[in-house]
Amino acid sequence: MSSMCLLRKATKLLLMRQRSQAAAIVGVCRNFGGTASEEEQSKQRGGEQAARSILYGALTAGGIGVGYFIFDYLAQQRLGSDEPSTKSNASSSTVAAPELDDKALARLWHKTARDELPTYALDEVQSHNTVETGIWVTYGLGVYDVTTFVDNHPGGDKILMAAGSAIDPFWAIYQQHNTLQVLELLESYRIGNLAKSDVVSVEDQGSPWANEPKRHALLKPAAERPFNAEPPLGMLAEKFYTPNELFYIRNHLPVPTLQDDDYGLEIEISAGKHAGTAERTLSFEDIKRLPKHTVTAAIMCGGNRRSEMTRVKPVKGLSWGAGAVGNAKWSGARLSDLLVAMGVQPDERLHVIFEGADLDPTAHPYAASIPLSKALDPRGDVILAYEMNDEPLTRDHGFPIRAIVPGVVGARNVKWLTRIVVSDQESDSHWQQNDYKGFSPSTDWDTVDFSLAAAIQAMPVTSAICTPMPDERVRVSGDGHITVRGYAWSGGGRRIVRVDLTADAGATWHVAELEQEDLPDGRHYGWSLWTARIPVKEQQKELEIWAKAVDSAYNVQPESFENIWNLRGVLSNAYHRVKVKLIREAK
Repeated sequence: MSSMCLLRKATKLLLMRQRSQAAAIVGVCRNFGGTASEEEQSKQRGGEQAARSILYGALTAGGIGVGYFIFDYLAQQRLGSDEPSTKSNASSSTVAAPELDDKALARLWHKTARDELPTYALDEVQSHNTVETGIWVTYGLGVYDVTTFVDNHPGGDKILMAAGSAIDPFWAIYQQHNTLQVLELLESYRIGNLAKSDVVSVEDQGSPWANEPKRHALLKPAAERPFNAEPPLGMLAEKFYTPNELFYIRNHLPVPTLQDDDYGLEIEISAGKHAGTAERTLSFEDIKRLPKHTVTAAIMCGGNRRSEMTRVKPVKGLSWGAGAVGNAKWSGARLSDLLVAMGVQPDERLHVIFEGADLDPTAHPYAASIPLSKALDPRGDVILAYEMNDEPLTRDHGFPIRAIVPGVVGARNVKWLTRIVVSDQESDSHWQQNDYKGFSPSTDWDTVDFSLAAAIQAMPVTSAICTPMPDERVRVSGDGHITVRGYAWSGGGRRIVRVDLTADAGATWHVAELEQEDLPDGRHYGWSLWTARIPVKEQQKELEIWAKAVDSAYNVQPESFENIWNLRGVLSNAYHRVKVKLIREAK
């Protein structure tokens, strides 16, 4: 029986108050592997390696509020083939514990005191907040020693931010820890019980999700907390400007509540010629009094179409379809006008950092940065937007002010903007340094080094078939054609010059008709919608449609995901492929 099966059994025994039996089983868990076969020990070592990775992700998420992705990846790693947990052989005189599934049991572990372990007061836990003293954290009634992670894992220093404190408030926000593997592994590092008088009550603190905005019923959630959702793909290409209520939503943290009448945007120059001498705070009305500029721009999540890449090999992150993109008309003040007025001069070495009002439990905001050269370029069209499709921004889309950085990955289009800094360094936020980066297909979670990869800025060329949908029954026209519609887009302002489609695995290609704005190349920040009529053979009953786009630099989508696979599932832009069934009118 595996160590985790034994731990599950111990939990059941604890629920029945069979303390002595539970302590014995936990003791076996601790010594598990000492008498195991060589094969079992090998499996255990693999499980322990996964355990370290999973717990690192969980604790880092608790400590600094990292994005869901590390959690999601690490929590789903297999720990080996655990045997099914066996039922207790408690005597008939003992009241049996309720039959709970493994996950339900795991959720009780941190709420259950373990009599075989010592009890610690919170002040003692708080004293263990460095590598020298040992790094302890608490969760519910549990006290956990995570010292070894700091030295042995990339980003281990971030765990120090949770050292000596409770992770409960963090995990109330980052609820992706509620997986069996993470909870099992956290419990395996438990060293004691927290004095009941010191236990954190998340309920008493109020839910960070209590004031979330209402969303359109047609949006399909990829995650509820934080809320992330995309519209039905079949509706996406119906309008050139995506309706605000159907624009995909990508949130990393709870949605803040801001009012335009007490809004303030800080702008600070901390690098360059005027470093330390220029600083301003603008009200919402100050920004609206500036010259208004409007730009059409598509915004696309870096993980758009991630679910397709997962078919090659699992990746970690939200399982987006092809709908994590939208096209809108954005209006606001040019960032370049503001920066030039404050004396900022072009400097290829500098960056502009955007900080939002969405905060993690340590009061660290969501933040990202772009090169100063992009911010100052009049053709870059970076704006402080307050309107979306001629309407005020909604809360989910950044009310009252958000950064719009056309042609750049959605993660840099920071919402609920509260601070802008001109800096000689990129943002040091998690989302700039340890997320939204691409890697070699051979890089895995044991070898990845985020510090060696460039942060995604301009997105690659991509396209998607919106109609027909996969497995849809498509009616063939009288002249033997079917109609296909979709979108295409390329980052960096590059115009889409062609969309090619094939229904015979590339033997013949058909060029789609494009709907797009008439703008100079380099400023094509909006998407292109396309339509194509594809001939089908008379006896054909089903087919697979492929689509690929070509941009003005003659970049073209890669044919498959195999050679662009990456562990984060970003930059997912291979041919889009849809299989459909054909129906014909009876003759």
